[in-house]
Amino acid sequence: MIEISFGKLLLLAVVALIVLGPERLPHAARTAGLLLRRMRSGWDNVRAEVEREIQAEEIKRTLRETAESARATRDSVRDDIRATHTSVREDFRTASEDVRQTGDRVRDTFSDAKPAEPREPDPERDMLPLNHADPAPPRNDPNERS
Repeated sequence: MIEISFGKLLLLAVVALIVLGPERLPHAARTAGLLLRRMRSGWDNVRAEVEREIQAEEIKRTLRETAESARATRDSVRDDIRATHTSVREDFRTASEDVRQTGDRVRDTFSDAKPAEPREPDPERDMLPLNHADPAPPRNDPNERS
C-alpha cells in the first residue's frame, strides 16, 4: 500500500487545517476515516472472495483428480476380473476336456475287456482260513457284570 511516514502525515494535517479550517476539520477527518474504513472493508471482502474462489478451484481440482483415480482403479479391477474370468473359464474347459478324455479311455478299456466267465467257487482259493485250534477271543457283553 501507500507508505506515509510520520513527517508526511504531520504535513498533511497542517495543510488540511489551513485549507479546511478548525471548524470543518473534525467533520472532514471523520468522513475521511469512514471512507478509509469502507475502502479497507471492501478490499478485505474482495480478497476474501478471491481466496474462497481459489479454495473452490483447488477443491474442484482435487475432486477431479480423485474421480479420475477412482475411474482408473475401477477400470483396472474390471480388467483384472475379466482376465481372471477368462483364465478360470479356460481352466474349466481344459479340466472338462481332460475328464471327458479320461472317461472315454475308461469306457474303451472296459468295453475291450472280456467279461469273466462264471465259475464254481473253489473253497481253497475263495474261502478264508479258519483256525479251530485257537480259542475265540472273549466277548464283551454289556449286560454281564463282574
